[in-house]
Amino acid sequence: MLAVKQTTVSLDSVGSEALKVLVAAAALAVSARLAFALPGSPVPVTAQTLAVLLVGAMLGPRRGVLAVGVYLLCGLAGLPVFAAGGGPAYLLSPTAGYLLGFLPAAFLAGYLLDPRRPWTALPAMLAADAVLFACGLAVLSLHLPARHLLGAGLVCFLPGETLKIMLASIILRVRA
Repeated sequence: MLAVKQTTVSLDSVGSEALKVLVAAAALAVSARLAFALPGSPVPVTAQTLAVLLVGAMLGPRRGVLAVGVYLLCGLAGLPVFAAGGGPAYLLSPTAGYLLGFLPAAFLAGYLLDPRRPWTALPAMLAADAVLFACGLAVLSLHLPARHLLGAGLVCFLPGETLKIMLASIILRVRA
């Protein structure tokens, strides 16, 4: 005999969840505007990685990925939500891998974080950021010679990423 579980989903809860996703996507767009160029790197420093980590951790893996997906689709559709605008040409840019890396990073931040165990925030953020940078470096390697790849695509970002991960971990502990 097959048992079927009945669940009731109210329109209010669906609307509330959709609003969270849209607000998170908007936060990603705002974080892209907090940007500055680094000498020697075609990839700007932005607040996006901090936002992606927090979106994934706060919304969970599914809604975090959904929020990032909405953000990316808006940008690829031409809305100026990326650091330097928007449009499908971004898929061919040096920053494309970092942008696409937001998806697995948001998933990992949400999946690995256990809200009942605040100490999981730091390892979750480190793992999510590592995957994001692996994706970024993979695409950046198509645009830069190998001898410049790590310097222009990772090393120059490490001090800022360290601060962002620490800040995200603190925000999540305060929120818990």
